[in-house]
Amino acid sequence: MPFTAKKLVILDRDGVINQDSDHYIKTLDEWVPYPASIAAIGELTRAGYTVALATNQSGLARGYFDEATLTAMHEKLERLVENVGGKIAHIAFCPHGPSDDCSCRKPLPGLLLEIQSALDLDSLDGSWMVGDSLRDLQAGEAAGSQPVLVKTGKGQRTLEKNEGLDNARIFDDLAAFTRWLLKECAH
Repeated sequence: MPFTAKKLVILDRDGVINQDSDHYIKTLDEWVPYPASIAAIGELTRAGYTVALATNQSGLARGYFDEATLTAMHEKLERLVENVGGKIAHIAFCPHGPSDDCSCRKPLPGLLLEIQSALDLDSLDGSWMVGDSLRDLQAGEAAGSQPVLVKTGKGQRTLEKNEGLDNARIFDDLAAFTRWLLKECAH
């Protein structure tokens, strides 16, 4: 069934769905989901939203973990989400480091454009980009998504800097955003 970008929620991973670390999430054991975020993805899916992920994973380029470990993290995430009736339609990740001069690393919109293409959308106008850092919001805005900052992960620090957040909606966490969105957009 076709859907519009208005029914698309794009999530950053670390700090939004799972606990973040300044030392990178390097192992499956270090990947610790926020239960409320997993439940929120289930709620979004059941309400007819499509959920996708856009995540910078420079730990790959830095050699902190390999792609098999990243795949294991994402498979665990997908299982947890499916267990609560949710689905992740696409996971886009940037494996590059900050100096690799790629087009996908946020704040560039490459990951979001990959999601747009994978989901066969004409544009991302009206979609939501939920992140915990300014670069998440910048990538979303560059691609036409509405920016949402959550205070989990690095979100509180981002909020305290108060730079570039003029267009962002701000919520305590993904669950709070989900409650607002489902109430705001209820017919």
